[in-house]
Amino acid sequence: MAELVLSSVDQGVLTLTFNRPDTLNAWTDAMGRRYFDLLAQAEKDPEIRAVVVTGAGKGFCSGADFKTLTAIQTGSYDSEPDPRPNTYPTTIGKPIIAAVNGACAGLGMVHALVCDLVFTAEDAKWTTAFPRRGLIAEYGLSWVLPRVMGQQRAMDILLSGRVFTGREACELGLANRAVPRESLLAQAQAYAGELATYSSPASMAVIKRQVWHDWDTTLEQSARVATQEMVASFGRPDFAEGVASFLERRPPNFPPL
Repeated sequence: MAELVLSSVDQGVLTLTFNRPDTLNAWTDAMGRRYFDLLAQAEKDPEIRAVVVTGAGKGFCSGADFKTLTAIQTGSYDSEPDPRPNTYPTTIGKPIIAAVNGACAGLGMVHALVCDLVFTAEDAKWTTAFPRRGLIAEYGLSWVLPRVMGQQRAMDILLSGRVFTGREACELGLANRAVPRESLLAQAQAYAGELATYSSPASMAVIKRQVWHDWDTTLEQSARVATQEMVASFGRPDFAEGVASFLERRPPNFPPL
């Protein structure tokens, strides 16, 4: 199972690579379970401060594996599903950056957009694909897309299932950066490295929780919780180190999460 998702660590940045290149990294239960297990391990590892997720070969993730879809259609699907939902990456207290290197379709698009930031190759092919397979907006995309790109644009890509490039994905607000494919992974890792070096792990964990959770709250509720979180941050060593490193004009040395 380990080879389904490759794992490497460099200077606090964990890079996870979906590794089924012959299928453009089509999603299987086994690959998903391994991916989530590695994220769970990263959550507990004090040496890891940021995560980059990408795909081997020409694809990021081409969606659900057709063997799985066929088994579901014929009633022969008997795999035990992972109890963790596809939104599981949003619960990890460390920033996760998707580096979409190629085909990003259906369930693959879900997994790009439940990361905290998205970098994409300019020529990567994106599509929801759902209506062209007789399916619906899966795993919360009908909730995520209108919030990140607006209702009309979300309706466009959900209803049409059309293919669009990484460059357009960035223009639509689905990605932070669209860059040449050959420099994609290096740029995503460099950005993750800056987070690992200069941003407090405790602060990033709280900020990530605030952003994902505040979509369901009012402004007043968000402000009230933020005040409580701010008071708590004053008592953490991260605050003292952040101030000291600024005054001493040096890189911070924040404690691990």
